[in-house]
Amino acid sequence: MRYVLFPGRHHLLTRFQADYLRTLDATVIWAVTSANHENTKRNPIPYHRREAAIERLSALTGLHSIVVPIFDTAPTNAFAEVTLKTVAVVTGLDLTPDNTVVACSTPSVSALYEKLGYPVQGVEEDEERPWEVLLRLAAGDETWRDLAHPATIDVYERYRLVEAVRTAVNDPLVGDEGGLTATRDYRTYAEAFADAADRKWKAVAGYVRPGRIVDIGCGAGSLLELADREPGLHESDLIGVEVARHLYQECVHKKAQGVFQNANVYFYQRNVLGGAIFADRSIDTTLTFALTHEIWSYGKQRASLRQFIRRIYDHTTPGGVWINSDVCGPDDPHRQVLLRLSTADGANPAKPRRDLNSEDHVPAYVGSLSTRARLDQFAVDFAFPFDYEPVGDDTVRIELGAAMDYLTRKDYLDNWLSETQEQFCGLSFADWRELLAEAGFELDPSSKPTRNDWVIDNRIAPVAALTDTDGRPLDWPTTHLLTVARRGRAL
Repeated sequence: MRYVLFPGRHHLLTRFQADYLRTLDATVIWAVTSANHENTKRNPIPYHRREAAIERLSALTGLHSIVVPIFDTAPTNAFAEVTLKTVAVVTGLDLTPDNTVVACSTPSVSALYEKLGYPVQGVEEDEERPWEVLLRLAAGDETWRDLAHPATIDVYERYRLVEAVRTAVNDPLVGDEGGLTATRDYRTYAEAFADAADRKWKAVAGYVRPGRIVDIGCGAGSLLELADREPGLHESDLIGVEVARHLYQECVHKKAQGVFQNANVYFYQRNVLGGAIFADRSIDTTLTFALTHEIWSYGKQRASLRQFIRRIYDHTTPGGVWINSDVCGPDDPHRQVLLRLSTADGANPAKPRRDLNSEDHVPAYVGSLSTRARLDQFAVDFAFPFDYEPVGDDTVRIELGAAMDYLTRKDYLDNWLSETQEQFCGLSFADWRELLAEAGFELDPSSKPTRNDWVIDNRIAPVAALTDTDGRPLDWPTTHLLTVARRGRAL
């Protein structure tokens, strides 16, 4: 055989792999899969560092190697064909069953090549596999160095990848593919944020301090696009930080397409709870929109949010500002109220389903329920349990905070399974004031709780009514907040 096709993610190379490949005496085609993924649990190392380690191994061992990036695709039985076609396009090589053996130890992948007629050689069938060695590294087991090839050790040490791997693999918040939740529809999420970007920017632009401006949880970069158009910010650095791979890649794509006129626009894929991102006292303005409730929800509630606020305080320059816009709970979340909900706008099954998952047509099913029945389904799916007591067919006795968590989420059908993992009403404005003071921030007088009257008038009031326990009507409470928090100039 002239060629050995060696598909895999190749985040870590082992001594055994090098010794084995040398025995085959052929050109090795390293098909590096998930080449467009990085900084996730499944793919912690960027492609260019993986390629560098492969080239380093080849130089040290004398292997004749060709490295080909294979971008991720949706699960498909045509994976082998996609890989072979990519190799042909990138290298011009025609790999056939007559001139190529496939080196692979994953049975499901091997079967795809065998179906095309390629001979397959197992590699690590009786050896510890590279991913298992990488997990040793992530766990702090230094014996990984005994199994890893010196080429990997060299690249990991030169580019400080050991800690990067441990951070990504052990991150308690970020999923395997680089996001907070595996069920979120990022297309609709990004579109909704883009639609609201103009309104959000107009609300905060007057508080932005020029200099180094960072948008944490920047989504697809819509807000930074508007900042980029501000004449007064043309000499500022505009920095976007996003944890979700899908959104981060869209930011990078926009920059490559020339969307931003400012040359000093940068994007980073980072989890802000994984460690400090910016040096102390280095950022003039921090922007966060619809982010802090996610830190509360996916982390350890108040403890995680307090840690996040302290990190922002640390990286803020004296006189700098943090502008935060997000959802907010009512002032008295534990107050018992009566909530009347329509039963005439959908189905009213005897019991809620307890088996909804991403394979179901969740939007269609939840959307078919009446507002009253949807509360029962929300109570099952919501990650923050609450109690409520039926009072007649269409009314429940419930705490005000839980009522507003449901009412502000009941129409999020496209992302029901992810939205029900997040709590909107975990903190009141008074709680926010206390947290910011604990970190050392000074709250600007412009900071205030607000109510989204459009949502009230169009989404909530037509199908719901709120009273005290004696039946007296109540005003709808706070739904959002805007805080402008400044770091004092004193040393």
